[in-house]
Amino acid sequence: MTKEQTRTENDKRTNDILLGPLERPALAFFAKHMPMWVNSDMLTIFALFGAAMIFLAYFLAGQAGDLKGNGYLFLVNLGLFIHWFGDSLDGTLARYRHHERPNYGYYTDHALDGLASVMIFMGIGLSGLADFKVTMFALVTWLLVMMQVFLKTHATGTFEMTSAKIGPTEIRVLLAILNTVIYFTGAGQPLAVLELRGLTISFTPGTIVLAVVSIVFLVYYIYQVVTTGSKLSAEDLEALKVKNTERARKGIVSQMELDRREKEKKLASQQKPKTLLDLFSKPD
Repeated sequence: MTKEQTRTENDKRTNDILLGPLERPALAFFAKHMPMWVNSDMLTIFALFGAAMIFLAYFLAGQAGDLKGNGYLFLVNLGLFIHWFGDSLDGTLARYRHHERPNYGYYTDHALDGLASVMIFMGIGLSGLADFKVTMFALVTWLLVMMQVFLKTHATGTFEMTSAKIGPTEIRVLLAILNTVIYFTGAGQPLAVLELRGLTISFTPGTIVLAVVSIVFLVYYIYQVVTTGSKLSAEDLEALKVKNTERARKGIVSQMELDRREKEKKLASQQKPKTLLDLFSKPD
């Protein structure tokens, strides 16, 4: 197995989030007391089940009409908890039991994270909680953030889910709070309507919240691309400078070696024993 194939095993992990002081002890407790028949693969599937529950509950909430007093919103909150439990605990359990499969775990977990994100955002858009078009824009910006995280992990060897204190856990909590507020107040009337090339966007309170979140995602993505790209460029230029210096040194050494061999060859030809013919021949 090549070094590249085992890269994820050596990647550092950083997850400095606002709820980290509460989340980390909770995950450690759950991992310690988890029944032995439960494994990390089951938790990954459990997280996907939670995402499917979120999608279905949001869809049913939208079909029911008015979101005020709509009990499906609390089913969404249950799905958010299930998704957090499975998604956050699968890797924790594997590390606690020393059953890590770094390449398989990294690939499978994040591949399914993408699918779960699509289901959750699609559900929001179909629920009427926010405008569908704005919701799809939010999905795109969230996937950009995810993509940046995975590329940064590959390039730097450090898995950093966020450097802004806000990660998936905080996003789930904010979404649960929004669901609860909408349950008591309803989606509300549009505060503004935007007509853009035949597209109509009604800015309800939920739409405004999601639009702001989308902009935050996009700004964070651009910031990370610029700062990480600049850092990697500086590191690569320094490495290139060292490599070129080493190449130049090797080139000088190689030339010196060639010169030395040439001198030895000339010296050997001058010191070559003379034949009898050379002894009796007259110099010109």
